[in-house]
Amino acid sequence: MNKKIIGIFIAFVVSSCVSIYAQSPTSLRINEILVVNHENFQDDYGVHSAWIEIFNTSYGSVNIGGCYLTNDENNPTKYPIPKGDIQTIIKPRQHALFWADGKPSRGTFHVSFTLDPDKENYIALYDSNGKTLIDEVRIPAGQIADHSWARLEDGHSQWVRKGGDENSYVTPSTNNMTLDKNEKILRFKEHDASGFGMALTAMTVVFCGLLVLFLAFKFIGNTAIELGKRNAMKVHGITDKEEAKEQRFGNRSGEEFAAISMAMHEYMDDVHDIEDMIITINKVKRTYSPWSSKIYTLRETPRK
Repeated sequence: MNKKIIGIFIAFVVSSCVSIYAQSPTSLRINEILVVNHENFQDDYGVHSAWIEIFNTSYGSVNIGGCYLTNDENNPTKYPIPKGDIQTIIKPRQHALFWADGKPSRGTFHVSFTLDPDKENYIALYDSNGKTLIDEVRIPAGQIADHSWARLEDGHSQWVRKGGDENSYVTPSTNNMTLDKNEKILRFKEHDASGFGMALTAMTVVFCGLLVLFLAFKFIGNTAIELGKRNAMKVHGITDKEEAKEQRFGNRSGEEFAAISMAMHEYMDDVHDIEDMIITINKVKRTYSPWSSKIYTLRETPRK
């Protein structure tokens, strides 16, 4: 029974991790479309073609492979996005760009249809079953060259025309709205130019944090001392607190704590007086050598 419960728990954790890592394609949105491309972004062949930008609104990676892009309401599976291409995995809050050049033989991101600048264009993204509509948009006719039809912000519901202005420019494969200034910093500069308020706030936060830590440690220390006194009274069979106070239960000196700490340290480190070793004494045998004999250093007695 326990093994079964553990197996179910592991399967649940794995499925949760997989679902977090790989989000559903339903989080994808058609984010920006450029119908007439004269001098804008070029594809990998150096050609100026119309393009369609897809944005991943989730905080998990999404594989767009197997989904369908179409410009025909009656044919939702007009361009099947190929599977097996690692580049079809769109990272969290990132974009994928498809070229509407009608030449799918040029690669995964070249769709099988083109866009007509003289009439309204319909763009739709369908799930891998070819029936579930993920997102759709209608681009008004009469689009200006190098001006895109885009969401006000990434994933926003409002659509606007972008391009031709330094405050409104075409943004392929990047955020539709880029911030070149920090509003919070500007407000701080406006209301607290000298920085005194920020410094006072920071010091107050630090002081309050230290005060909370002091109170917490003091409470924990007092609780531990009281528990020690109760255990000492229980061991000695004393129920009267006044008697325990006279015998100073739970009130040990610093020397006692130091001695206990040293004893525990020596015990835990296996330090003791009985050394675990073997001493072996072997007799050394020295062989006689004639080279060191003094008799050979004397002169030979002359013969008569």
